[in-house]
Amino acid sequence: MAKLSLLLAFLIFFTPSLCCPEDQKQALLQFKSSLIKTTSSSSLESLLFELESWNSSSDCCNWDRVTCSTGLHSRVVIGLHLDSLVFMQSMEPIVVASTILTPLFRIRSLELLDMSSNHIQGELPGNSFTNLSKLVYLDLKNNLFDGSIPSQVFHLRYLQYLDISSNSFHGILSGEVGSLQNLRVLMLDANFLGGNIPKEIGNMTKLQRLYLRSNNFFGEIPSSILDLKNLEELDLRDNFLSMEFPSFIGNLSNITTLALSNNKLTGKIPSSIQKLTKLETLQLENNFLSGEIPSWLFNIKGMKRLFLGGNYLTWNSNAKIVPKCKLSQLSMKSCGLSGEIPYWISKQKTLEFLDLSKNKLEGLFPQWLVEMEVGSIILSDNRFTGSLPPRLFRSRSLSVLSLSRNNFSGELPNNIGDASAIMILMLAGNHFSGKVPQSISNIYRLLLLDLSSNRFSGNLPDFSSNVLLGYIDFSSNEFYGEIPTKFSQETRILALGQNKFTGSFPRNLTSMSQLEHLDIHDNKIQGEFPEFISQISTLQVLNLRNTTLQGSIPDGISNLSSLRILDLSNNHLVGNIPTKFGNLIGMIETQEKFSSLSDIFSFSIEFNDLIVNWKKSKQGLSSHNLELYSLLDLSMNQLSAEIPASLGRLKGLKILNISHNIFFGKVPVTLGDLQSLESLDLSYNKLSGIIPQSLVKLQQLSVLDVSNNEFTGKIPSGGQMDTMNDPNIFANNSGLCGMQIQVPCSEELSPTKPSKYESKKKWFLLEGLGFGYSAGFFVTVGILYLTGYFVPALAPNCRNQ
Repeated sequence: MAKLSLLLAFLIFFTPSLCCPEDQKQALLQFKSSLIKTTSSSSLESLLFELESWNSSSDCCNWDRVTCSTGLHSRVVIGLHLDSLVFMQSMEPIVVASTILTPLFRIRSLELLDMSSNHIQGELPGNSFTNLSKLVYLDLKNNLFDGSIPSQVFHLRYLQYLDISSNSFHGILSGEVGSLQNLRVLMLDANFLGGNIPKEIGNMTKLQRLYLRSNNFFGEIPSSILDLKNLEELDLRDNFLSMEFPSFIGNLSNITTLALSNNKLTGKIPSSIQKLTKLETLQLENNFLSGEIPSWLFNIKGMKRLFLGGNYLTWNSNAKIVPKCKLSQLSMKSCGLSGEIPYWISKQKTLEFLDLSKNKLEGLFPQWLVEMEVGSIILSDNRFTGSLPPRLFRSRSLSVLSLSRNNFSGELPNNIGDASAIMILMLAGNHFSGKVPQSISNIYRLLLLDLSSNRFSGNLPDFSSNVLLGYIDFSSNEFYGEIPTKFSQETRILALGQNKFTGSFPRNLTSMSQLEHLDIHDNKIQGEFPEFISQISTLQVLNLRNTTLQGSIPDGISNLSSLRILDLSNNHLVGNIPTKFGNLIGMIETQEKFSSLSDIFSFSIEFNDLIVNWKKSKQGLSSHNLELYSLLDLSMNQLSAEIPASLGRLKGLKILNISHNIFFGKVPVTLGDLQSLESLDLSYNKLSGIIPQSLVKLQQLSVLDVSNNEFTGKIPSGGQMDTMNDPNIFANNSGLCGMQIQVPCSEELSPTKPSKYESKKKWFLLEGLGFGYSAGFFVTVGILYLTGYFVPALAPNCRNQ
């Protein structure tokens, strides 16, 4: 026993420490310290919890998110799993500088580095990558990196996994751009500085997975990718890649996933693709590919996921397809399909996802599709008819059902609530009628429900227990009763417009603490504009057009800091525009991307547009891009007083319409500061004075109407104002002049060619002057004669007697 104790003591004394090296521990502690200084107080607590184990008194190999080697004689840090430290911990727009990575680049033993989803901004410190020569795995996706990929990255000869998706990386600008003028056009069009994928990418010959999705790469796919013989997954989606679909990709014999969707690739699907015998996923949707869909695609035995939609591809309806593959996902959106769904699709018994939208398919809902237990069925924008079979809603797999814009009719099956797995249900733009079944509220996983543009009537079910339901659109139906409010507190988008709802504005809408979009247009709301609506602090879109609202606009609206679209047109509002409207931050600053539930899903869903009066006509603003719009429409009311100068602070505003009111006084010169304004309508008011010259500064202005006011003086010239040459937009004002209406102003007239009015005036003065001289002469002579001061001389033959 004594010998054993002596042996253990000897081993303990002479065995080297297996703690991580001190320099690596200090590097990690420095990283933590820098990160804490960067983050806001609201996310600091979560961050400290994530890195709670990181302290100077413990071994860094025992820290969370740190992996060390398992050597017998020493341990070093080989893996850092530092994803989502910042990005997921706070709703505030935290930005972390890329220099925060500097301490990590001192850990030369690193083989894995995952810094994804951390809101890191700036360029990658290129020189530092020379220290990480052992890297096998590098994940930087979902950050804000920009600039080009450092050349040192392409010298990481052991790298097998590279993911820089969802950043703003670009390649090196090449001669392909052609000229500085073309480059300028490209930059303006895409709003980025982009470049080609560097050819040096072919140096990383051990690479197995390459993900460059959602960056700013354009131009052709470099042929140097051919050198990546071990490549299994290539994802170049959501860039600006163009030129013809490269046929050389067919030589990447180990490819299992080829994802090129959402680019600008042209040409046909190359026949070399059929050489990719290991191919399982082919994503080509939303490019400019043309030609016939080759039948040999379905002979690739391992093919499981095939996405071809959104191109100019066509389908040969006479083709006799006997697929050798067993597809789990198929998208043939807008591929020219007509008649009934092709028979061969019904034989794909393993289908989990089917998108045949935007074709010309017709007939009843297929019985074979009802029985297949498909998880996602997207048949929108076709010509299907008939009612929906109750059997469809007995499915335990159905999670997405999109049948919008077809010719379906009848009532919804009463058992619709049995489909408890449905997350998205879209039936808009059909001919469904009757009441919405109460059972629909039993679908507890429901995230999105769109029943708009049908003939549904009656009262709505109670959805207050559907806690996940965030997107609700019941607009353009025949629902009646009081405005419904029995929805989840998590509701973000609520559209109830164009129904037959009545009653007062419901106060308990304020309980929806996440509400971003509220649209109740074209209903009959009684009473005054509610002050309490300003309590819905998350509102970005508020549409109360044509709802018979009365009273004045409350000052509290200015507290809605996120509000970007406000439509109160065609009501009975009185009073003035609150001066505090100039504080609407959402109409001043450029907003982050409007949150959309479609971002959650990996496929495109067609949402209904927001219908507003956009540039003098009713138009739909895409719900996918609402962040691009900012609108203030107060037209068709009885608003009065002067236009507040504070509106000039709304620099993000694109549309300003205050027509058909009783505004008076001068137009504030501050409207010239609305640098994003595209449409300005001041018509049918009692505005007077001159049209301010400051409107010349509005470089984006394309629509203007100042007709039917009391404007006088010269119409401003210069800039976009010179393009406003339609006389109707200046009509019925008391004294306007200018080149736009071809009425010269007095100061512009040539002195050698007086106007007819000027000529008559001068003639009258001269004639009057001549007459005045003559009359004055004879009157004066007469007076002098009578007073004896003037005696006419006698004729020479006359003598005094």
